[in-house]
Amino acid sequence: MQYSVFIYVIGFTAQVFFSARTLFQWIKAEKARSVVSPASYWVLSVAGSYLLCLYGWLRDDFSIILGQFVSYYIYLWNLGDKGIWKRLHAIVKVVLVSTPIVAAVFMMKDFGGFVDNFFRNDNVPFGLVLFGSAGQIIFTLRFVYQWIYSFRRHHSFLPRGFWIISLIGSGLIISYGVFRHDPVLILGQSFGFIAYCRNLSIGRKERRRKRTSGNAGPAA
Repeated sequence: MQYSVFIYVIGFTAQVFFSARTLFQWIKAEKARSVVSPASYWVLSVAGSYLLCLYGWLRDDFSIILGQFVSYYIYLWNLGDKGIWKRLHAIVKVVLVSTPIVAAVFMMKDFGGFVDNFFRNDNVPFGLVLFGSAGQIIFTLRFVYQWIYSFRRHHSFLPRGFWIISLIGSGLIISYGVFRHDPVLILGQSFGFIAYCRNLSIGRKERRRKRTSGNAGPAA
């Protein structure tokens, strides 16, 4: 019982970081009347992803780990773009970069046990694992899209497509959390779902203002 509580504390702490990043980004976007990509968003993303990977491992939930592995390194790239990465101590950099890789290598040392734990788990039917993994993959693709978009422009952005993909992935993860009776996933994603909708609305109003301003032209 105590062990289960400890696992859920880790999971909820991770979601607190994720919710905080969404809240801070939302507040800044409302103030700027524009969709922004603040440095705090990426710092909190790294912290939340680190803990959620640990939570997924302790829950024997492959879909959670899969969803975090790729996006984690995109978070680090955005830290670099924001100028935060170069200010970190070398030891911290090594730990941040190497931890997921070391965990993956450790996990693959006993590949048979890995398959049994994640794909032949009596508590999680294989079909449900596929469904949850699909949601996590789509949710992760939003950061792949964000990285490609930002990399081409040499600056960190949160474009419109990022929020659309977020909505789709979040909806699937909430459904998966309901099937798994997982309050961490349900509560964490429900708050984000609202913020994603709001950012789409802010972005739409921002584009409308720019079109209106452009059509107005210079005063005679």
